[in-house]
Amino acid sequence: MISVKDLTKRYGDKVAVDQLTFTVAPGVVTGFLGPNGAGKSTTMRMILGLDTPTSGTATVAGRPYRELVEPMRALGALLDAKAVHPSRTARHHLACLAVSNGLPVARVDDVLERVGLQGVADKRAGQFSLGMSQRLGIAGALLGDPEVLMFDEPVNGLDPEGIRWIRQLMKGLAEEGRTVLVSSHLMSEMTLTAEHLIVIGRGRLVADTSLEDFVESSCERTVLVRTPSAASLAEALRGNGATVRAEREDRLVVSGMESLDISRLAAAHGAPLAELTPQRTSLEDAFMRLTRDSVEYTVAQGAL
Repeated sequence: MISVKDLTKRYGDKVAVDQLTFTVAPGVVTGFLGPNGAGKSTTMRMILGLDTPTSGTATVAGRPYRELVEPMRALGALLDAKAVHPSRTARHHLACLAVSNGLPVARVDDVLERVGLQGVADKRAGQFSLGMSQRLGIAGALLGDPEVLMFDEPVNGLDPEGIRWIRQLMKGLAEEGRTVLVSSHLMSEMTLTAEHLIVIGRGRLVADTSLEDFVESSCERTVLVRTPSAASLAEALRGNGATVRAEREDRLVVSGMESLDISRLAAAHGAPLAELTPQRTSLEDAFMRLTRDSVEYTVAQGAL
C-alpha cells in the first residue's frame, strides 16, 4: 500500500504539491490524473524518495522508501522510460539492476519474457523505440517481484497491441493482490483500466473515488431527441421544466427530464420521435469539468 499524508513540496515561491493526502490500496488499478503541472510526477518522485518533501510523509508498506531494506522487492516503478544507458543491452541493464539490488539474476529472463522483449534482449537500449523502452522500464519495475507498482505514463509510444498488453498486465497485477498506481493523460485508457481514481489539480486533491462514482458525480445526464416537430416540442419541454438546447432543426438535447417523460409529452403534443437516446458524460468530459480551474495553460476558443 502507498500512503501519502499532508504531502507538500515547494520550489521557492512555487507550491508544486499542497498538503496532499491519499491512500493507494491493493487489489485495484488506481489511476492518478491531473492536468499538466498538477504535481503528479513530483508526488511520485517523493514517494520514491527522489525528492524530499517540504512537509508531510509518503510511505510504502508503512515505511519511507529510503528506509526500505530491499526497496525493489517492495516497490517497482517506471518514471522515465529513457533513463537507461544507451550502450547497455536490455539483458545487461536488467542484470545490473538485479546485482546492485541483491536480486536473483535468473529474474532477468523471466521479466524479459513477460514484457515481450526476449527476442531483442541483446540489443542495445539506445536503439530501442519509445515503445520498446517502455517495455524495458516495465521489466525493471517487475524485476523485484514487488507488491507495489507505480507507472508514470506507461502507454506513451506503445502501439494498439502494446496498449492492450499493458492494460491487461496492470489488471493482472492488481488481481494478484498488488498495489498498482498509474498516471496517464489518456482518459479513454483510464476508463478501460482503472477502478479507482485519484485526481489532483495545482498540487491539491480534487477527487479520491471510484471511477464509476467520479463520472456519476461529475456527469450531466441528457437525452438526445430527434423529431420533425423540434420547435414545438422544445417549447412544451421548457414549459414542463426541462432545459433544452437545439442542435439542429430536428435535434434537441434535453436535460432535467427522463426519456419516458419526454416520450409521453411528445405523444401528448403529437410530435413524432425519430430518436430518443439517453446520454452520459464520459470520463474525459467529467475530468475536464472538474479540473477546468486547475489547468495551467489554456487556449482561447478560435485562437487558431
